[in-house]
Amino acid sequence: MVRMLDDYNPTQDWYLGKPSISSPLEIFLDNTKTSTEVNKKVTFWFATGGAGFCVSRALALKMMPIAASGKFVAIGDKIRFPDDVTMGFLIEHILKVPLTVIDAFHSHLEPMEFIRPETFHDQVSFSYARMRNEWNVVKVDGGFDQKTDPKRIYSLHCYLYPFFSICPKSIRRR
Repeated sequence: MVRMLDDYNPTQDWYLGKPSISSPLEIFLDNTKTSTEVNKKVTFWFATGGAGFCVSRALALKMMPIAASGKFVAIGDKIRFPDDVTMGFLIEHILKVPLTVIDAFHSHLEPMEFIRPETFHDQVSFSYARMRNEWNVVKVDGGFDQKTDPKRIYSLHCYLYPFFSICPKSIRRR
């Protein structure tokens, strides 16, 4: 993440992440104070919270008056969507800052097995989930056995940082 953030000026507005949907979300606003926004269609992208996302300091400061002191929760209640969608609504719709898609963010909503091990060092985030009695996890050669590490997080950690004493010798010798 630190290497990726070197490409972005923290004094500018940045909303970095990866959506889990193939097109922008469309919602209709209702129950608002102004009649001009009742049943108004709003379209925006949001970065999936399961993959993580990043906002610049400059953008976070602009968000404070709109989102602090319970206002973020109130916005989420108004649009009736979870926190990651509310964040996208606030940033893209209200503050007009577009999502910059970073493919190195990964959520449990995408097939983890297709992330190639030789790219692990270039990724920002990984995730996992149990879907239909199967784990959606990264494929890591070696490492811990499936019983000890069904989510493959320990094995992934040792693949990336093999010098830790908890890592199996088969990984530490790479």
